[in-house]
Parts: sequence; structure tokens; C-alpha cells
Amino acid sequence: MANALQTLLELAQNRMDDAAKRLGELLASGQAHEQKLEILVQYRAEYHERFKSAAQTGISPDAWRNYSTFLAKLDEAVFEQEQVVARARDQVVAGKQAWVDERNRKKAFDTLASRQQAHALRKEHRAEQRITDEHSAKLYRGKSQDADDESEAGE
Repeated sequence: MANALQTLLELAQNRMDDAAKRLGELLASGQAHEQKLEILVQYRAEYHERFKSAAQTGISPDAWRNYSTFLAKLDEAVFEQEQVVARARDQVVAGKQAWVDERNRKKAFDTLASRQQAHALRKEHRAEQRITDEHSAKLYRGKSQDADDESEAGE
């Protein structure tokens, strides 16, 4: 029984470690996606400022169309990256919950193992006490017998 519990403890530890590793990967990936979004937003703002500056000094209709088209593409890229970031955040939340679940499972097995160990120790102590009591009883019976023999011899 203890061997089976040890196997379960090791399995739970491995699963918790795997969940922690996966969570770390998800966090790193989420940060990379957010960084990419920040870069896109910053580039879009800079490009928009260039467009406004060029428009103030006067640009051709073709240049206007090119700026507008590229800004629209940047807006689409920002929107898509926001979706990626949202999915990454959801995955991080799910990864955290998976890790918490595995940690709780591991704690439950740890508690079970502690109880089993405490039960085994109590059983061992009772056995040792029984042996000690039996030994004491034998010694007492032996002394009592000797005392009876001496009192009978003295009569």
C-alpha cells in the first residue's frame, strides 16, 4: 500500500512540475505576444504621425491612398494581435488553474501519506508498548514467584 502511495506521490509531483513548466511557457509566450502588440501600436502611432505631417505639407492623392491603405493594414494587424494577446491571457489563466489543480492533488496525496505514516507509527508504538508491558509482566511474575518461593521456604 505504501509503495502504491509513493508511486502516486511521484506521479502527482511530476504532473505538478509539468503544469508549472507549461505555465512558465505560457507566461513567456503571453509576454512575447504583448510585446509584439506594443511594437505594432507604437509603429502605427509613429506612421500616423508621419502621415499627418506629410498631409500638412501636402501630398499627392496616390501618396494619401498609400498612407491610408497602410494605416488600415496596420489597424488590422493591431486588431489581430489583440486577439492573439487575449487568447494568450486566457491560456495563462487556464494554465494557472491547471497548476493549482495539480498542486492541490499533490497536497491531498501528501496529507494521505502523512496520515498513513502517523498510523504506522502509532501501530509501531503500540506494538513496542505491548512488548514492553509483556516483558515487565514477566519480570514481575518472576519476582513474585521468587518471593513466594522464599516465603514458602521460610515457613
